[in-house]
Amino acid sequence: MSAPEPGPGLVQVYTGDGRGKTTSALGQALRAAGHGLPVYIIQFMKGWPHYGELAALQHQPGITLRQFGRAGFVDRQHPEPIDVQMAQEALAHARQVVQTGAHSLVILDEINVALDWGLVALEDVLHLIAERPRHVELVLTGRGAPAELIAVADLVTEMREIKHPYQQGIVSRRGIDY
Repeated sequence: MSAPEPGPGLVQVYTGDGRGKTTSALGQALRAAGHGLPVYIIQFMKGWPHYGELAALQHQPGITLRQFGRAGFVDRQHPEPIDVQMAQEALAHARQVVQTGAHSLVILDEINVALDWGLVALEDVLHLIAERPRHVELVLTGRGAPAELIAVADLVTEMREIKHPYQQGIVSRRGIDY
């Protein structure tokens, strides 16, 4: 299948306190790859090696995924220097990937959290958006998307938690939640 003619790349933001932001972005990646579009996923603040989607994406042609994070949680109030460094490296890598224009879809997973927690600067992300090649579609995920990012986005979806199994004491389930 040949890749379709590139169209104008838009900016999509998936945010909110409900689950499904990364899952939606991965669905978008599968859709794009299914049409022969090259996809690059950069995960901020994620270094766990046991996400089910990581194993599945290894077998999906046309999708590249790279994680920037350690296998542990970042302390929002006191992030360690390594957390800031890895987020900065993720953003620098994102700049390189986007500027080449080689990928039709670039997903910056959890970048909104990295912004909210001060691990990367809003100005740098806005510059990345403004300077991207015209055909590159960007998807930015994570809770706490800043108003300035929402203002420049073409599509914003807010996931809102109404009810969650955690409220009933049900913990994360392999294959469903991770």
